[in-house]
Amino acid sequence: MPSVRPSRRRLAVLSFTAAALALATSACSGASADEIGDVSTVFKFIGPNHKIVVDAYDDPGVQGVTCYVSRAKTGGIKGGLGLAEDKSEASIACRAVGPISFPKALPKQEEVFSERSSLVFKRLRVVRMVDAKRNTLVYLTYSDRVIEGSPQNSVTAVPVDRGTVIPVK
Repeated sequence: MPSVRPSRRRLAVLSFTAAALALATSACSGASADEIGDVSTVFKFIGPNHKIVVDAYDDPGVQGVTCYVSRAKTGGIKGGLGLAEDKSEASIACRAVGPISFPKALPKQEEVFSERSSLVFKRLRVVRMVDAKRNTLVYLTYSDRVIEGSPQNSVTAVPVDRGTVIPVK
């Protein structure tokens, strides 16, 4: 009677598929972005063009603050399939878009947004810091990898009216 063991190649494909599904599921957590727009920077004959994308994120812990993040998005065949690694450069501008209020006390520092910028290893992150002395919210964006991140970063600040004290944990 012949053996019914799956081949090594089939096991490798099944393992890769399971890992990809797990990563896709974990990458979907966090705040969702509203795409504001994009501009093409390099024309590609096959696949989408390389772009700069601008997304808006509403701060989940602070009502009335939105952060606008611009970042590079790799096109071509790999970019179209979601296999390309985007560049680490990003810029951020956060603004009060309405009355600022705090549903609950904020930690002194907290990651508020995270988005993958490669299939497995790289993420774009936004961290909110509270400058209690100046009653200001400071937002930092940077990119990291499992092994080595990038020192490139961008920072912005949103001053809060002195009549509204930022509650800190």
